[in-house]
Amino acid sequence: MRTTRTTAARPVLITALALTTAGSLLLTPGSAGADPKPVTREGPALDRQAAQAPAVAARRALNALTARTDSGTGYPREQVLTPDPENPADKSIKLGLTPYHAIAAKLNALQALGDRVSVEVVGRSAGGHRLYLVTVTAPESARQARSQERMRELIERAPAAAAKSQEIKAGYKVPLFVNNNIHGNEWEGTDASLGLIEQLATAKDAKTRDLLSRSRLYFNITANPDGRIAGTRTNAGGFDMNRDFATASQPEVRAMRQIQIDKQPAVMLDLHGYVNGTLIEPTTPPHGENYEYDLFLKNTYAGALGMESAVNGLGYTPEKDGVEPAQIPFRDQEEGWDDWPPIFTPQYAAFQGAVAAHTVEIPLAVNNEEYDTLPTAELRRRSAVNVDVAGAAIRATLDFTRTHRSTLIADQIEVFRRGAAGEAQVPVSQETVPGVPGIGPEDVYTTDFPRAYVIPAGARSQRSATAAARLVDHLLANDVVVTRATRPFRLAGRTYSAGSYVVDMHQSKRGLANVLLADGTDISDKVSVMYDISGWSLGRLWGATVESAQRGSLPYGALRTVDAAASVGYVAPRGTLRLRLDTPQEIGALNSLLQQGVSVRRAADGSAIVPSSARKAAVTAARTYDVSFDATHTRGTTELRRLRVAAAVTAGELFALREMDFEVTPVSTGILNAGFDWSTADVLFVSAGLSYDRLNPAARTALDAFLTGHGLVGRGATGAELNSAAGLLAAKPVEGNGDANGVVRVVNAGGPVTGGAPEHGFVYAPVWFTDLGPEVRVEQSYATGNPLVSGHWRPLEDGSGGPDAAAGQASVVSGPGAVLFGTEPLFRDHPKGEFAQVARALLAVAQASEESGG
Repeated sequence: MRTTRTTAARPVLITALALTTAGSLLLTPGSAGADPKPVTREGPALDRQAAQAPAVAARRALNALTARTDSGTGYPREQVLTPDPENPADKSIKLGLTPYHAIAAKLNALQALGDRVSVEVVGRSAGGHRLYLVTVTAPESARQARSQERMRELIERAPAAAAKSQEIKAGYKVPLFVNNNIHGNEWEGTDASLGLIEQLATAKDAKTRDLLSRSRLYFNITANPDGRIAGTRTNAGGFDMNRDFATASQPEVRAMRQIQIDKQPAVMLDLHGYVNGTLIEPTTPPHGENYEYDLFLKNTYAGALGMESAVNGLGYTPEKDGVEPAQIPFRDQEEGWDDWPPIFTPQYAAFQGAVAAHTVEIPLAVNNEEYDTLPTAELRRRSAVNVDVAGAAIRATLDFTRTHRSTLIADQIEVFRRGAAGEAQVPVSQETVPGVPGIGPEDVYTTDFPRAYVIPAGARSQRSATAAARLVDHLLANDVVVTRATRPFRLAGRTYSAGSYVVDMHQSKRGLANVLLADGTDISDKVSVMYDISGWSLGRLWGATVESAQRGSLPYGALRTVDAAASVGYVAPRGTLRLRLDTPQEIGALNSLLQQGVSVRRAADGSAIVPSSARKAAVTAARTYDVSFDATHTRGTTELRRLRVAAAVTAGELFALREMDFEVTPVSTGILNAGFDWSTADVLFVSAGLSYDRLNPAARTALDAFLTGHGLVGRGATGAELNSAAGLLAAKPVEGNGDANGVVRVVNAGGPVTGGAPEHGFVYAPVWFTDLGPEVRVEQSYATGNPLVSGHWRPLEDGSGGPDAAAGQASVVSGPGAVLFGTEPLFRDHPKGEFAQVARALLAVAQASEESGG
């Protein structure tokens, strides 16, 4: 669900939002449902259940590859699915909904109803469950399916020609994508879709025949089977997947991403819960500045009106059913439910061609506290209402798609045409988007697209080369066109060497390229509160060198389209080897060598020195992790060993640590109080879920003993509190605005922790350190002036906690046995260029402990 802040409404006011109780408790700022604040994080610290989750889930998510789902064969594409074993613990059973184990048999039965329903397995979840994509359409021969694919590609790759194509106007089937259950404990979209598919499979009426002859309807039955079974918002990896689309760290998100690339939906519906009345996108400002928002707003608002009418037309009332009238935030609210970041499913869909994309929050809560406390009969009543509401929203979207087919196709083509032509965006206004009430200057968000981005070859450091390859592959996975220069060239007054990557911003998906690569915008003065993160630049946070060229002519004759980044893996043919430890890949390579028993030493600059006798192992690591081992005469000082990390962290941080191949054991206050064997750990990393004051005497004594002989790496207020309680570093933590987040400029001291780190970091609820003791070293500081590059960071009401207060202050400090971070270097597996700082901190703390005799 999302949380909103309701303030003075736009011109058409319906009713104040309400929570899901039958008594209709009015929604006040920061009070809707499970999320306590408008700004949300990825979730709390890992609990005991998450701590017991297998580490292989992270590796499975990292390695999972999703094949293209459009094979070119005809429809139907039927297959018999093997049923899953019955699982009586499935949380959906209590609600009277379809448990995951019953879905396969249900889909088999739906395919057997006729020739309109097809089922494909498009991937597996982090927990290993099948992901089902159902297509409903009129039958197509293989030739007809190939024709549809050819027209789809023409729309994307040659939109100017597609705009003139009579074949597309007459025969292209408009794609619609319904995404269900991405939050596992928001169940009912799945059941609504299954019921509607059954109706569509056999309906004989003219409207249904017309819809299916001129549309393809795609249903992701459950985007989060792990969470559906367990009754959790997150998947088995602990991730809120509706925050993951910028980085796509989870296999389920990669599957959804590939569906949208392959199917190119013009209309997208993402079903959530629970806000009462039903919330229907479009959203409040700020609006994503990289969209063709005039086209998006026109269609999304019109679709919302149809859904509102359909939902309200069901006849549910506050008095009889506890159901409030539907809400359209763009019209009814001022701020707090925005479409700014590309991390949400509908916002990502807009960059893949959706011109009508909706988050829909169905009304009556059945999860969390309600699930545990309400009578089963009441839960089932609420779930039945929610299924009804979700079904009405889907049916209204189908009607909208059928009625506006030509406009939707034309507008999708226009989105891509503007990008390919390099045309300016059209600002929204009453003139450019007629029929949408309340458009004002607060809704105008546009950007100036550069002519191109260049990721130079021969970058200033190996970190840049390794990170550049990862970034290029990520762009390609998102269907962004990337080229590589076959010879040196000049652009915008700069000279680039052969092998440099060029992202031509005259391309259909320029909005997606820009939202990933641009610095972003400081929107602190635009709105008082944001729903989620406000800055995310991969160009700044992944450690690659990315340069924008605002103008100039591209050397097209020297540019070749690539389908993968060139490998940068290298091992010097002779001599001692040096491995930089500036990227997560390099940390992973180091941990792989240590796991094999290779003798590796740490140099003064923080790099790893590998003996020539381990060249064969280095070759394997270079190939596996795509990293470089250079020849060196540098001698290592201290021998490194594989670290065993005890970690009280969020799911995103656990995932990042395991991505770097650390051996990690999650801990928490509860786990320590139950008795923890500290002999299994070498260092402690704390950011969430461990309170020194809540430890029982035995657990506190054991922790004190461990910290005396080992080290602590702490992040944020929780890590700093533990440091203070244990008396490790003399450093006073100062908490900034807890809602603040974004990309910040930093100054690195170049020591063993931040040496080679990027000049930008990421913050969420930033912290800085003052009153430093004589043994405390400043590893990194917030830049002077306003350190915020992009995001949202305001002072608190008393004037404290803002970016001016943080400017020039220490953001990372170290000392004997401890390192403290005021930034968020592992946030949601996102700022990958920052990951190595934590890894180097863990190594440095462990090394210091060994040298002191710990």
